[in-house]
Amino acid sequence: MKKTLFKFFCFTAVISAVLFSAGCAVSPVAREAGAVYELTVLHTNDHHGTVLSKNGVAGLAERASFVKSVRASRHNVLVLDAGDINTGSALSNMFDAEPDILAYNLIGYDAVTFGNHEFDKSLSVLHGQMRRSVFAWLSANIKKSDGSYLGAPFLIKDYEGFRVGIIGLTTRRTTVIASPDKDLIFTDEIEAASAMVKQLREKEKCDVIIVLSHLGSEAEAAGQNTSIMLAEKVAGIDLIIDGHSHTYFPEPEIVNGVPVVSANEWGKFMGEGLLTISDGAVTGFEWSPVEITSGAFPPDAEMEALLRPYVEEADAELKEVVMRTGAEFEFGNKLSRYKEIALGDLVSDAQVWYVRDKGLEVDFGFCNGGNIRAPLPAGDVTKENLLTVLPFENYLYVLTLKGSDVIELFDFIGTIPRGSGAFPQVSKEVRYTLVYSQDGSGYISGVTVNGQPLEPEREYRIVTNDYLAGGGDGYGILTRSTDTFNTSMLLSDVVIEYVKTLPQPVMPVTDGRISISEDSGI
Repeated sequence: MKKTLFKFFCFTAVISAVLFSAGCAVSPVAREAGAVYELTVLHTNDHHGTVLSKNGVAGLAERASFVKSVRASRHNVLVLDAGDINTGSALSNMFDAEPDILAYNLIGYDAVTFGNHEFDKSLSVLHGQMRRSVFAWLSANIKKSDGSYLGAPFLIKDYEGFRVGIIGLTTRRTTVIASPDKDLIFTDEIEAASAMVKQLREKEKCDVIIVLSHLGSEAEAAGQNTSIMLAEKVAGIDLIIDGHSHTYFPEPEIVNGVPVVSANEWGKFMGEGLLTISDGAVTGFEWSPVEITSGAFPPDAEMEALLRPYVEEADAELKEVVMRTGAEFEFGNKLSRYKEIALGDLVSDAQVWYVRDKGLEVDFGFCNGGNIRAPLPAGDVTKENLLTVLPFENYLYVLTLKGSDVIELFDFIGTIPRGSGAFPQVSKEVRYTLVYSQDGSGYISGVTVNGQPLEPEREYRIVTNDYLAGGGDGYGILTRSTDTFNTSMLLSDVVIEYVKTLPQPVMPVTDGRISISEDSGI
């Protein structure tokens, strides 16, 4: 483990603990004056259904091996997750994250906070997950209409020499980017944290306060509280474990004397922290992100046995027929890079359908033609066929752009050379003409969205893949988004679900959303 000691943090934490403990009764746990105690904290976030390793990276069986190795050498080990267990791989989605929950039980997680993706399905599904869980589900800022908490606001763990309080927080953006039950109320995260820290310090007499903060380290939209703001505004916290932003932290970010850490995403890393505690206060902290690979941590046999029935059933479903076509959806010599094709229409329309089905409004969707890699056969189409068309692990993102930026986006599209993987396929809400000159250069004209010309002053919501959202293929304009949301759904899974809803057989037709015109120069 990388040794990173923050003495200035320790001084701040000690002072904070003393202030909160002033006037309180004797600690409820036995300890020896001056003795130094240790707590190892292992943590993940944004798991998103990553049951199996990919090219030897991540995987629940590999994670289990790592945790076992730590427990074999450490006395006090606390295992935590900062939210978003749900929504990601087809394997996890198929079983409503049952294999994930059972795997977390086997690993021995102590607590998980609710992430926004825990609310992608009905509350009854979430309640089922909670019933299967041996670990605690936490959030101090989610209540039911009767005033009770959805899970628990905090968890208290007693060790020899010290007491630990773990608080959960869930971003209020959940009400915008997911579909939580109407019975649930999301309160201000900072206010909830302040009240819980006060209660844990003064009433419950906790020596160590850890916050599982599914708030994100970076703001996606105006008015969003982040884990950084939490550290700035709430005194008495010893460690913040962040989720939601999928951030890779090579080392802790120290904010107001408080370390903020995150373990990236999908179980590719597991954070490993070591807290030292003496006389009821944190005196030191070491932390590093540990990469979880099958080379370093061979799959745990007990975990593989638990997961095997789910994997076998999922593999069998790759042969499931999900669609019937009236003719082949052609791909030819990479036609998706040259013109509108039926496959491009299908993929782009699926993106819009998925987001709207989740209750979110978007204006249009698009994808890069280079993302489409094969035709669909005439007749029966299986999941395996669709995964061949869309082999990349691209995730669906929703962006918000000013109209002036959208105008610039389409101007850029007009300059993309024919045959480039950046050539877009667009959803049915869009219409435009690409005009190519004799020298091969191009420009765009007649753009409409939902039948209306683009308005520079209004905002547009766009759904696309994570590669383009990050500026890939030259789409840097998309990084100007003022409100970015990662649905954490694979594009391929979205398309699979979409085609099941279509009247069968599906015909490979286009509707003229992209027109191609040659400028003769006359």
